[in-house]
Amino acid sequence: MLSFPNAKINFGLYVTRKRDDGYHDLETFFYPVPYCDALEILPAGNSGGTMALTGLPVAGDTEKNLVWKAYQLLLREYPGQVKPLDIHLHKVIPMGAGMGGGSADAAFMLDMMNTHFGLGIDKETLGAYALELGSDCPFFLLNKPAFAGGRGERLEPVALDLSAYSIQIVCPSIHVGTADAFRNIVPAPAGFDLRQLATLRPEDWRGRIANDFEVPVFKLHPVLQTIKDQLYAGGAVYASMSGSGSSLYGIFPKGQRAVLDLPIVCSEHYCA
Repeated sequence: MLSFPNAKINFGLYVTRKRDDGYHDLETFFYPVPYCDALEILPAGNSGGTMALTGLPVAGDTEKNLVWKAYQLLLREYPGQVKPLDIHLHKVIPMGAGMGGGSADAAFMLDMMNTHFGLGIDKETLGAYALELGSDCPFFLLNKPAFAGGRGERLEPVALDLSAYSIQIVCPSIHVGTADAFRNIVPAPAGFDLRQLATLRPEDWRGRIANDFEVPVFKLHPVLQTIKDQLYAGGAVYASMSGSGSSLYGIFPKGQRAVLDLPIVCSEHYCA
């Protein structure tokens, strides 16, 4: 069985409260984009279950990979029904980029296993398993434009039509650790009700919709501000950092994009 876990970008991100459990409450708008990894599962031979990684380098041991954790979670919860698997993950979505690539991989793994083994796990339970793996994992089970609250797991689908626009995503060779990004955030009430995002044109988002992580992360990595400035200079009607960084995106009139001149290695993805 083969699937293609996709990335997301954030339209606005407000960190509103530090919780007693150590997490933060936030408000954001998740938007799925067709920038994908590839994930394949096959019945294991005599190996007892393996995981192979190709594509972009993935830091850390296999046991810490969210795909492997998703596999182990359902293996534990459904003994006898879940059989050993050989897993192949091909990474295309950069890590530490604020696009949820690892979370998408984990969510797709849960969904694939549910189908492959006929586990019959309902959406609510599958969402709870996803939340064990990461705060934004439940979004990738929905995978539609949505307002998100709480840790990111409280999802409200919102119809948002961007068919008249193109999105240019820029991924610099900078890894922003989520914990480091949160360390420099001072929680505050949201500056805009992102449930109302679709009532505005993207041309009207600038100056109204913000990402709280931009100020501290741009201070650490000034080149990110340069990228954002060049996206606007190249014709973007709205530009922002996604998540806690380091990727940035620009929303352009259909078919347009910016030509960037940057002193740093970047990869780009274009959603026409």
